[in-house]
Amino acid sequence: MTNDIFTRRESEARSYCRSFPTRFTKAKGSELWDDKGRRYVDFLAGCSSLNYGHNDPDMQAALVDYIASDGITHALDMHTDAKAAFLNAFEDIILRPRGMDYKVMMTGPTGTNAVEAAIKLARKVTGRDTVISFTNGFHGMTMGALALTGNEGKRAGAGTALNGVARMPFEGAFGDDMDSLTIIEQMLGNPSSGVDAPAAFIIEPVQGEGGLNAASADFLRGLARLAKEHGALLIIDDIQSGCGRTGTYFSFEGMGIEPDMITQAKSFSGMGLPFAALLIKPEHDIWKPAEHNGTFRGNSHAFVTARVALEKFWKDDSFQKTLAEKAMLLTSGLQAVADEIPGARLKGRGLMQGVDVGSGDLAGDICARCFDKGLVIETSGAEDEVVKVLAPLTTPETILREGLGILLEATREATQQTLIAAE
Repeated sequence: MTNDIFTRRESEARSYCRSFPTRFTKAKGSELWDDKGRRYVDFLAGCSSLNYGHNDPDMQAALVDYIASDGITHALDMHTDAKAAFLNAFEDIILRPRGMDYKVMMTGPTGTNAVEAAIKLARKVTGRDTVISFTNGFHGMTMGALALTGNEGKRAGAGTALNGVARMPFEGAFGDDMDSLTIIEQMLGNPSSGVDAPAAFIIEPVQGEGGLNAASADFLRGLARLAKEHGALLIIDDIQSGCGRTGTYFSFEGMGIEPDMITQAKSFSGMGLPFAALLIKPEHDIWKPAEHNGTFRGNSHAFVTARVALEKFWKDDSFQKTLAEKAMLLTSGLQAVADEIPGARLKGRGLMQGVDVGSGDLAGDICARCFDKGLVIETSGAEDEVVKVLAPLTTPETILREGLGILLEATREATQQTLIAAE
C-alpha cells in the first residue's frame, strides 16, 4: 500500500509523519510495527500520551468489556458509573494519599482545553487579565494557550495578535549567573516595570517542547511565594511532565508547593484516549453551571482505562520504585551519548530526559539515523537541539537498553559525518 492518500488528502499541518515516513499498523508495549512488518522501538510514546505503553492488556480488556456491555459512550457531564468509578479511584489513590484536595473539572479532550479553562478561571477569580508564562514554555495551540507559548513559529500560526500575557525568564534561561527569580521579583515589585498585576503564573516543572529545562524546588517555591504575595494563582501545567513521567505521579511532588490549579492530559486516560481535566482548589471553583463546557468534556471510555491505570500502577509505591531504577539507566545511557559530542549536556529528570547536542541540524540527523535503525525518537528545544527520550514508563530494561544502544550508534555515525564534512 502506498502513502499517496496522505499527501493527496491530509493537511500540510501534519508533522510527525514527515520524520517517520512509514505506515504503522500495530503496537504493543514499547514496540511498533509498520505495514512491511518492520519493528521499531518507541521512544516517543505519543509525546508522553502512552506512559503505560501501547495497548496495556488490562486497560484493553476493561475497555472491550465496557463497550461490549453497552456502557455509556457519551454523556456530556451527566453522572455515569464509569465516571463515578474513575473519580473514586482518583480520590482514593492519588489525592488522599498526597494530602491534596482538588475539584476535578472535565474539560475538552486535549491539554490545550485544560489550559484554556485554567487561565479563564484565574481571570474570573482574580478579576485581572495578565497571565505570566515563561520563556521556552509550551501550553497548547488554541488561542489563549498559544498566547502563553513561547515558540515564535507556533505563535505565528495564529495570524493575529496574542494578548494578555507577560513572559518571564524560566530558571536558568539567561545562564547560571542570572537569577531568574530575582528578575521576576524585581519586575513585579517595580510599579514602572510595565507588568500589570498578574491573574496567575503558569509553568511546566519540566518544559517538554521547550528543551527539557527542569525547574528546581527552590524556583517553584519562589514562584508560589510571589504568586501569594501578589494575589495571583499558581497553575502547574503537568500535561507532559505528569502521570509519572518525572518519577512521581505529579512532577512537583516533594517540592513543598500547593498549586491553585493543575492541568492534566496526555497519559491521564492511561491508554492514549482523549481525556483532559483541570484540578482546582475548592475555594477557586466559582464557575456557574455551563459557564465553561464542551461537548466532549469527559470521555466515558477514558474513564474506564484511567481507572485501571490508577489501580494497576499507583495503588502502592512499587511502580514508582521501578521508575527511579529506569531513570538511572536512562541517565547512564544518555551520558554515553553526550560523551560523544563536545559540549553536549544532559537535560530533564526522571524518564523525561534528553541530550542537548548544541545544534538542531545534528539532533535532527541523529533522530533520522535512529529511525533508519528502528528507533522512533524526536527532538525538542528552541532550535530543536535536544534529542528527547519519552519512552513508555513500562519499557522493559532490555528494550530500554536496545533503544539507547541504537541512539548511541546513530550519534557516533552523525558526529563522524559532521567531522568528515568539516574537513
